[in-house]
Amino acid sequence: MLNIIQKIKEKKWLKAFLIRLITSNTNPKPRLWVRWFVNPFIHKRGKGSVIRSSRSRIDVFPWNRFEIGKQTTIEDFTTINNGAGPVLLGDRVRIGIGSVVIGPVTIKSGSGLGQHVFVSGFNHGYADGEHNSSIQPLVKKEVVIEEDSHIGANSVVVAGVHIGKRCQIGAGSVVTKDIPDYSVAVGNPARVIKYYDHTSKRWIKNN
Repeated sequence: MLNIIQKIKEKKWLKAFLIRLITSNTNPKPRLWVRWFVNPFIHKRGKGSVIRSSRSRIDVFPWNRFEIGKQTTIEDFTTINNGAGPVLLGDRVRIGIGSVVIGPVTIKSGSGLGQHVFVSGFNHGYADGEHNSSIQPLVKKEVVIEEDSHIGANSVVVAGVHIGKRCQIGAGSVVTKDIPDYSVAVGNPARVIKYYDHTSKRWIKNN
């Protein structure tokens, strides 16, 4: 299988032809036949998971992984896109109403996004100032949200950010830097205002 994929990548005309079969250049989402007859056999879906796809855009393509764990829920009016990189959701993850997740993104078990949260693992490249950034190569940096962390409504998590285990990100925050385990972070840009002390078993204000 890997040899076949490598040969396709080496032949530009064949790669372009197959991409046109899978998606339109002007409307970058998988064609109906891909959603019905290809994706269900490639992407993994855990027992008890729920995708409210009738009112969401689940734009997942066969060339990158899309996996959701057991009892994970993707709510209405969300957008999930793995065109630029994998989208991996663990067990009991909740993607809130109206949220957007664009790979490469990993959200581990027990974590959740509030309403209208934006998480993206890439930026449009703009290194060449002579050309529109929309035609330049994407700059891909995976976002990782560790176990049992929750991102408040209307927050943004930018490419390359790592949010640690059991963190709380306040509503409306813009997370531009890594957040360590057991932290509370708020603001734009988000900063840590509390951390959990395992010795005293309480949350300590971060000075």
